[in-house]
Amino acid sequence: MPRHQEIERKFLIRQMPERLTDFPHEEIAQGYLAVGPDGAQVRLRKKGDHHSLTFKRGTTPAREEREIELSAEQFGTLWPGTEGHRLIKVRYEMPWEAHLIEIDLYRGRHEGLAVAEVEFENEAMCTAFAPPDWFGEDVTGSARYSNIALAVD
Repeated sequence: MPRHQEIERKFLIRQMPERLTDFPHEEIAQGYLAVGPDGAQVRLRKKGDHHSLTFKRGTTPAREEREIELSAEQFGTLWPGTEGHRLIKVRYEMPWEAHLIEIDLYRGRHEGLAVAEVEFENEAMCTAFAPPDWFGEDVTGSARYSNIALAVD
């Protein structure tokens, strides 16, 4: 049975890691079709040739997440519905110890914003995580740094 929970922490980046551009990276276009008061959201994402629709609910480090793959045609049909609720970022994937750190560098009106996200298999691992010294403030659960807030800001 697939896991329908995302457990992650998000940090601002105090100092960029060395040789960041050596790591795999891709531009992501992301837009929101709907947002609910309980943290529920329906998101569209294009990352390379991969198109997806994701439903998320919750505001804690562990939240419900369900994703389905879309064809380029399906994505193109839905994308206009995200107008005014979009963002662009470049995501770098950097292995660190037993984790994969996803570093997002935002473009457009949020140029200069850099955040790191780390996903975990369970809440115990999430709680025990000791971030590298180049991480800054832990902004997990902060509405200000949520992608939806950045998309409509």
